[in-house]
Amino acid sequence: MSEQHVLDLHDVDETQVAVVGGKGAHLGGLSRIDGVRVPPGFCVTTDAFRRIIAEAPSIDDRLDRLSRLTPDDRETVRTLSAEIRRTIEGTAIPDDLAAAISRALARLGERAAYAVRSSATAEDLPTASFAGQQDTYLNVVGPAAILEHVRRCWASLFTERAVIYRQRNGIDHRTVHMAVVVQQMVFPDASGILFTADPVTGNRKVATVDASFGLGEALVSGLVNPDVFTVRDGGIVDRAIAAKQRAVQALPAGGTQDVAIDPQRQEQPALTDAQVLRLVRLGRRIEAHFGRPQDIEWCLVDDDFQIVQSRPITTLFPIPAAPDAERHVYLSVGHQQMMTDAMKPLGVSMWQLTAMAPMHEAGGRLFVDVTPRLASPASRAGLLDLMGKSDPLFRDALETVLDRGDVGPSLPDAAPAAPPAGGPPAPIETDPAIVTELIERSRASIAALQRDIRTKTGPALFDFLREAFVEHKRVLGDPLNFQAIMAGMDATWWLNDHLREWLGEKNAADTLTLSAPNNVTSEMGLALLDVADVIRPHPEVVAFLQGVDEDGFLDELPKLAGGSEARDAIEAYLDRYGMRCVGEIDITRPRWRERPSTLVPLILDNIRNFEPGAAGRRFEQGRQEAQKKEQEVLSRLRALPDGEQKADEAKRMIDRVRTFIGYREYPKYDIISRYFIYKQALLDEAERLVQAGVLPEKEDIFYLTFQELHDVVRTHQVDEQLVQQRKDAFRAYQALTPPRVLTSDGEAVVGTYRRDDVPAGALSGLPVSSGTVEGRARVILDIAQADLEAGDILVTAYTDPSWSPVFVAIAGLVTEVGGLMTHGAVIAREYGLPAVVGVTDATRLIRDGQRIRVHGTGGYVEILS
Repeated sequence: MSEQHVLDLHDVDETQVAVVGGKGAHLGGLSRIDGVRVPPGFCVTTDAFRRIIAEAPSIDDRLDRLSRLTPDDRETVRTLSAEIRRTIEGTAIPDDLAAAISRALARLGERAAYAVRSSATAEDLPTASFAGQQDTYLNVVGPAAILEHVRRCWASLFTERAVIYRQRNGIDHRTVHMAVVVQQMVFPDASGILFTADPVTGNRKVATVDASFGLGEALVSGLVNPDVFTVRDGGIVDRAIAAKQRAVQALPAGGTQDVAIDPQRQEQPALTDAQVLRLVRLGRRIEAHFGRPQDIEWCLVDDDFQIVQSRPITTLFPIPAAPDAERHVYLSVGHQQMMTDAMKPLGVSMWQLTAMAPMHEAGGRLFVDVTPRLASPASRAGLLDLMGKSDPLFRDALETVLDRGDVGPSLPDAAPAAPPAGGPPAPIETDPAIVTELIERSRASIAALQRDIRTKTGPALFDFLREAFVEHKRVLGDPLNFQAIMAGMDATWWLNDHLREWLGEKNAADTLTLSAPNNVTSEMGLALLDVADVIRPHPEVVAFLQGVDEDGFLDELPKLAGGSEARDAIEAYLDRYGMRCVGEIDITRPRWRERPSTLVPLILDNIRNFEPGAAGRRFEQGRQEAQKKEQEVLSRLRALPDGEQKADEAKRMIDRVRTFIGYREYPKYDIISRYFIYKQALLDEAERLVQAGVLPEKEDIFYLTFQELHDVVRTHQVDEQLVQQRKDAFRAYQALTPPRVLTSDGEAVVGTYRRDDVPAGALSGLPVSSGTVEGRARVILDIAQADLEAGDILVTAYTDPSWSPVFVAIAGLVTEVGGLMTHGAVIAREYGLPAVVGVTDATRLIRDGQRIRVHGTGGYVEILS
């Protein structure tokens, strides 16, 4: 029995993570690759660990308590994890297990020195590396010392850092077990780390080598700065040779010490160029074996490389699947749709099926391949112009790619290209009836969808939905719809460009668009003010809402004085806007109608911060300011040479922008209205699958694509392992930050503003709504956590239309993502809020509660305190 607890490294491979942990499985796999040398050793399996846990006193009770804690319970985690470690370290290793370990040592040589290394089952995974979370001991000599350090490795599963890492990654402590790898020590001339992809940019064609003298512990512990070599296409393209003053070396009696390096050697490279290139070729072989970029720990002994660890690089953003071997350039859809969070598979596939352009998935996000547009001069200029107007960071990143010559030679100018992006739309009259007609068309189409879908179930539902997607795209693709959207946007750009040229005034359109009609998103924010007006006179209802944390509260309201009126007002609001939510382009996100408690904090903020009638007053004030601005602009223009002509042109554009800019928000409302109808039908189908015992819970359908769900409905069979893999992948994707521009080499290309007109220390961004405001920063990442007071400045990652009700309560806006015509910018202008978007790392650089000044005209943010 005890022999099953000890396995030679050569007898395991990467399929045996459950038996020997992630590190052991990877080392076993490495040992099977031709040309890769791995120091000999063995694994003490997870079965041995389970025996120890079963025999250790009070472990079960402590694990139960630990599983109920969160990362915020830091002190309790620290105390409880220390108790578990002491218990494990104090538990004697059974005689038969100790004998099995001793026999394995005898085969390798008892007098040799060993590295004793932890190898957890939730370690070196594609989605979570757990790097540095458990312990490794170097240069351990003698059987007694090795047994002691095996116990220490078992105990290190419960270091405070490892426990919190698991909590943050949603991993149950009871599901993770510890194996231990015992390997002969390597006493290297040099050691370090090889990344087979650039860990900073993500470029899979670039490898980086960190190297220092002696054991790698000097590098890992930060004792020295390593030499860094950058390799691309078989050559070293960059090197930085560090002054390596210290090294870690093994002691003859066991353990390690750091020693000084001879001054004459300190600035010598730890590796020759030939060794660097040989190491990278070895890394590429390892990468090919495991099928993904690797973080590899290596040692150099007598000009021979030995590999002591290889794990996936889990921080790289995935690459969309390309149709060929050519280089491709992708733009993030999420940055344009103001939703950069990871989407679940059903959400991704539904957007792909209903989008007007082909969409590519990577990391739970969607991207558009713009390579053909960039390759053709005819369409390239239009794309860059549109990107420059909407989000300069997109344009700068694309220009970086073009300047390097990464696009072009393989796609000649004669290649078919998409129509020029941002080209002038067909002429359209400035007629409010056009907007009215488009809205009526949309409502009629949605009503027909709602009526016809009611009778559809089973496979017939999916046939119906595919037809519905055709109608969905027909409405969005209506030429008149596109013309109306572009008419408002083009008029905005025209006014800003020409009034700046003629009058020296920046962003004049910001004021001219205040309280524009037919803006369904800004109306949504004002409508919640009206809901607050209904509730405010009823103190019993207000007190009740302050304690609401569940979604069944609407049924309780009629029991209170004024509760029926309150419920009716909220229900009416949900009838109009209940299909909306944060991240609404992902159909799997819970809608307000499904989770109405989300609105309660916003309603309470409105009750506290506003007087009755605020919605009407606010809209009228904006309308009058826009009218006053129009009169002022036209008067100033008439005073100029050719003033009457300039004023006439400006008047036409002002009329056009006020007619059409509000409609800019309606197509999104149409999409989300349809999505909620699709979702309700699919969830009804999911409920039938649950009742039939096919699925354990309805939400499991969110981890299947539309076609996969169709197959499950048709066959009543589901791949439960696939669903679990998708859940694990989604959890990993949530930790990744998507780039604006991504290449098929995996490189995240970061744009910059390249400005010299921003004060020192200020944060640069894109000015999208004029004015300057100073106030308290409220850094809010979840709308449900919003707790705002009048005069606060909202700082967040992004705002989609669901944030509109928050806008009525704030004085200014700062976001990390956004463009001139994205939803947050349009609504900020509509409400007259100074706003700066596209501020990199705003939620990290600005602390909640700090006083800041937002320069909405200049496009920067100052941190005042």
